[in-house]
Amino acid sequence: MSSYLTGQLDEALSPAAGRAGLPGGRGGPDEDDQRSFRDLDPGNAAGQRPGTLNAVFGDDGAARSSALVKDDGSTEPLTDDDLELLAAIDASEGPDELVLSSGRYRVDAATLPVEFTSEGAVLVTGLPTAERDSTLLSLDLTVAGLSLAGLVLTGLAGTVIIRRSLRPLEELSAVATSVSQLPLSSGEVAIPVRVPPAAAQPGTEVGTVGLALNEMIDHVTGALRARHASEMKVRQFVADASHELRTPLTSIRGYTELILMSETVSPSGRSALERVDSESKRMSCLVEDLLLLARLDEGQRGDPSDVDLTELIVETTSDAQVSAPGYSWSLDLPDEPVEVRAVEAEIRQVLINLLSNAHKHTPPGTAIATALTVGEGVASISVTDNGPGIAPVFLDTIFTRFSRGDAARSANTGSTGLGLAIVQALVEANGGTISVDSEPGRTEFRVDLPVAQPLTGAGHRSGSGTS
Repeated sequence: MSSYLTGQLDEALSPAAGRAGLPGGRGGPDEDDQRSFRDLDPGNAAGQRPGTLNAVFGDDGAARSSALVKDDGSTEPLTDDDLELLAAIDASEGPDELVLSSGRYRVDAATLPVEFTSEGAVLVTGLPTAERDSTLLSLDLTVAGLSLAGLVLTGLAGTVIIRRSLRPLEELSAVATSVSQLPLSSGEVAIPVRVPPAAAQPGTEVGTVGLALNEMIDHVTGALRARHASEMKVRQFVADASHELRTPLTSIRGYTELILMSETVSPSGRSALERVDSESKRMSCLVEDLLLLARLDEGQRGDPSDVDLTELIVETTSDAQVSAPGYSWSLDLPDEPVEVRAVEAEIRQVLINLLSNAHKHTPPGTAIATALTVGEGVASISVTDNGPGIAPVFLDTIFTRFSRGDAARSANTGSTGLGLAIVQALVEANGGTISVDSEPGRTEFRVDLPVAQPLTGAGHRSGSGTS
């Protein structure tokens, strides 16, 4: 477009020169048209477009006359700087462009023949390029705008196409995320999510991945069901075995006590029978613990009621103080009773196990503190001792069945590894949570239970006993 418009300007230069007084324009004078140098009139604005300039230079390069056509049709002479630039135009090189004081111009020089002027001169004619430049600028803006719009439309279309192409991958990601958030660690597990059939068709890469993901989910589901079935069989076996062991254990203990009470035996025989009685009692406790866990797994529990935690803590702590007099026991309780909705026997068992665990795994003289606090609808029971603490490696499995950390605390306690597992099961069955925090010199078990009603009083009552 620039070349085309520039060509139009060049074609218009010759008529402009003719209108300035050069016969025949750039082609020279007509045969019958002879004028003298004085007849040339660059200031002749007749038929000239506004902005046209003409200048006549003598053979010595000096400007003889010049004119610039203004918008109102009048003319004015060119400046000396403009004339200096125009004087350098070579008539043999064709049109050229100059930047003059009035703007950019397309100029051309024509040598006036001697026979025409009898003196020899050069006529320089120029036309402004403003119209051409404006057209090119508009064209540039149009092309740039259309290109930008095309890029935007292409980007939007590409985004739509890519999102539609990747939509099956988003479905696969959503399914994988849903599976990753399912509680698959224990219990009866079902994975209800699957990749939609539209995204699980063989023949495409995404469809193949979706089909493989569905097959993997089915495989995992089958494995989890098999694991749960095996776990339930083991639990049922433990429950049945524990139930069947109660009768013979009771008989062993009865006959052992009967012999010890009614028969005369040697000292070594008595020691052996007492050992049998002790081990049968320990085994009976293990059986009872296993039966309790089995009943909890099956959901066999008593009826919940309003339990006064304050009174329950006082009773269990008093019993623990009697059974372990070599420890320092203390209480920190609210002034008002704190009630929770739970099974009283289960909460009592939780407190008994925690207090028993505290003195069984710590040396005599250890301070054991039991505290009860209430806040935001939750009653918190804490049992804290200043014993040697629990090894960090054992904290992650401390509530696992048959997990024992005697090496971290005191050994040879006769622990079965079920006490804390029972505590956790009982607390969770009553809608609470349990946590442990331990370091050398301080171990705290914390039980949080939802309160039956908000605490109305303020203040605490405390007590302590040392034996």
